[in-house]
Amino acid sequence: MAALETPRALIGWSAPDFTLPATDGKTYSLKQLAGKNGLLIAFICNHCPYVQKQLDRMIALADELKALDIGMVAINANDADAYPDDSFENMQKLSQEKGFPFPYLYDESQGVARAYSAVCTPDFFGFNKSLTLQYRGRLDESWSQVISAPKPELLNAMRDIALDGSTQQPQNPSVGCSIKWKQHAMASA
Repeated sequence: MAALETPRALIGWSAPDFTLPATDGKTYSLKQLAGKNGLLIAFICNHCPYVQKQLDRMIALADELKALDIGMVAINANDADAYPDDSFENMQKLSQEKGFPFPYLYDESQGVARAYSAVCTPDFFGFNKSLTLQYRGRLDESWSQVISAPKPELLNAMRDIALDGSTQQPQNPSVGCSIKWKQHAMASA
């Protein structure tokens, strides 16, 4: 399985609006998800080993972000027909089993993933209270190896964003599985 890296992001672009269904039976919009000090959007899926390795740390991160008044949301845009583990039903099972403290949204059309230029799972986008991008990078350095106390790169960046609206933290690329695009969508892209 070949891994992809997220590209360098241009900081300062505004988060594209969206409304998507969640595994908890509700529908959420961008503005409903944002906290007073910002929003972290994580493009993830169920089957990716990179996501699976980091999922417990993402869940813990959500609690720390909540204390900073930053919202968090996970979005799955994978083609569930080609990857049944990523179906909405399996998303519901995973979010219940793990007790996700954040909404897990389904981007069936893949339009939101395209609007954000998401490329892999996980792919993290950190926005300030004005919903302008301030961070795009990895969760931490432990994606490829076991590190007992990885530097919390994403959390440090989001702390800065909560306090100052921006961050000077290094934005090392996230690494993961490619988003599984639908064939008809790829042909028209």
